[in-house]
Amino acid sequence: MEIMTPSVLQRAQTELTGGIGRILLSEAEIHQRVREMGSQISNDYAGLNPLLVGVLKGVMFFISDLLRTITIPVTLDFMAISHYAPQHPQKKSVRLIKDLDETVEGRHLIFVEDMIDTGLTLSYLLRILKARNPISLEVCTLFNKPDHRLADIPLKYKGFDLPDRFVVGYGLDYREAYRHLPFVGELKPEVLQLT
Repeated sequence: MEIMTPSVLQRAQTELTGGIGRILLSEAEIHQRVREMGSQISNDYAGLNPLLVGVLKGVMFFISDLLRTITIPVTLDFMAISHYAPQHPQKKSVRLIKDLDETVEGRHLIFVEDMIDTGLTLSYLLRILKARNPISLEVCTLFNKPDHRLADIPLKYKGFDLPDRFVVGYGLDYREAYRHLPFVGELKPEVLQLT
């Protein structure tokens, strides 16, 4: 096992962040905003035991940190989706591959997203959930890309607006890489061109 000396740590950090052009949001900025959002949810839903719903996998970082800041009883559940194109590769569809285990009817739902881009997938999932008769259904996202929005999605809780750049970190990935970074950074154009 290699001892983590300062030079080894610096080399490891360079390998982890080599594809990042610049950091847009620091770890401290993200955690501060998540704490504020958790406090707001705690106040808004006191006594209501809301159900937090997330879509695997990217939301794991945000929803885990958000849960630790919420001071009221909540329930947690997940969905999983797959994007596929049966006959036409340029026309992608959404397929639900894991549904909720919890009952939605008569519950207060908070749909938690890591990032909302076009909003089309989220709009589809919200329609599914609304049809199950929750008392309320609100959206909480940490990252918002309003420049790409194609569906009107009202956001009750929003962390940060992001520029029209390819960003990674804190759950956001590029081909399953960079998800683990504790900050959000802009991916270098040459990384995108390599694939």
